[in-house]
Amino acid sequence: RVTLKFQVGTDPDAALLKVSNNLNQVPEYPDEAEEPVLVSSGSEQNAIAWIILERLSGDNTGIETEYQFVKDFVKPRFERIPGVAESEIYGGVEPELQVIFDPNGLAAHHITIAEVSAALNQENENISAGDFDEGKRKFIARTVGQYQSPNDVENVVIKYINGAPIYVRDIAEVRLGYAKPTATVHEKNRPTIAVNAKRQTGANVLQVMKGVREAIVEMNAGILKERGLRLRQVYDETEYIESAIDLVRQNLFVGGTLAVLVLILFLRSINSTLIIATAIPISVVGTFLMMTFFGRNINVISLAGLAFAVGMVVDAAIVVLENIDRHRGLGETRVEAAYKGTTEVWGAVLASTLTTMAVFIPVVYVQEEAGQLFKDIAIAISCAVALSLIVSITVIPTFSAKVLGYFRKRRQAKLAAKREQLSTVPTNPG
Repeated sequence: RVTLKFQVGTDPDAALLKVSNNLNQVPEYPDEAEEPVLVSSGSEQNAIAWIILERLSGDNTGIETEYQFVKDFVKPRFERIPGVAESEIYGGVEPELQVIFDPNGLAAHHITIAEVSAALNQENENISAGDFDEGKRKFIARTVGQYQSPNDVENVVIKYINGAPIYVRDIAEVRLGYAKPTATVHEKNRPTIAVNAKRQTGANVLQVMKGVREAIVEMNAGILKERGLRLRQVYDETEYIESAIDLVRQNLFVGGTLAVLVLILFLRSINSTLIIATAIPISVVGTFLMMTFFGRNINVISLAGLAFAVGMVVDAAIVVLENIDRHRGLGETRVEAAYKGTTEVWGAVLASTLTTMAVFIPVVYVQEEAGQLFKDIAIAISCAVALSLIVSITVIPTFSAKVLGYFRKRRQAKLAAKREQLSTVPTNPG
């Protein structure tokens, strides 16, 4: 395995394409080397899913021999899932063609193992023989020499002695067998084969996991069922992610509720509290939309940033509403109080918002690992605070003019009705 490391912020797709183009320029590889396979995930990245292979009968005896089937069908199916970088196989034994030499036969024919190896490698090739035209048709010719069965190996001529060919079958036994296992996997004291899936850098882990589950269901109902096998997922990284997201969501809800209770405690007005509290859902929903616009995913980090920002988004709204309420106390109309109360403090509210954003925005441009980690927090808080500014100078004045005016009219009407009732109560003459 060769690991290439790039600078933080490098586009993985562009880097993958560049490396692939350079590898395609290599004319040929040694016979012992396999064609390179490019994977765009970090070597230290953990698998998001582990799946084991088992027999439908429950008896996993000899299941190690299903390695080639898993390699040919299961592994490629997982790697076709969008967002999966690679799939690895652990356990099992690879089939191999074994050539077992007879020392006496080698000595009798004066043949060395090196000569046998050279002959086998030379014959195990498909060679192009060019092309030729016949009328309007073009034919491509090639000689097929790669081994397809043990008989092909047995019939390879090693050398000629006095004009007589010496075949592999004369000095060796050829048979299909299995390579020695380099690792074994057991699940509940039963042998098995394990397959994992690693996601590509930047891929949405929840969507990738959905594709993995669908692939498992598809194969269990198709090619695996025909062989009496099935796949069972034993590890799912999204379970921890979803539980973490649920915890942050809960904290977000609790934080918003506590913020509203604190407002009620200090403002001592349900109506004013409800108006200010509208800044929380508007800012949160707007932040989701803005993060989608910037191409960022909603994850644990971004939700944590929103949880931090819940208490910040009501600051500007409190300042604006308190100033509007002060103007109402001076006897001004609802519209005048909303307009003057907002215009008087919007500069201070803007300055307060910009100073908060100035703390977090630089984090977005940090290219190191710390910057990549905390970028979503910075974006979430900056978007939420910026939207709270817009809400405080647009939504809050409008609500205060409409809602508070409506409740004031109702309260004044009730007081007038009570005064009228008191004035019409008959009194007994002394």
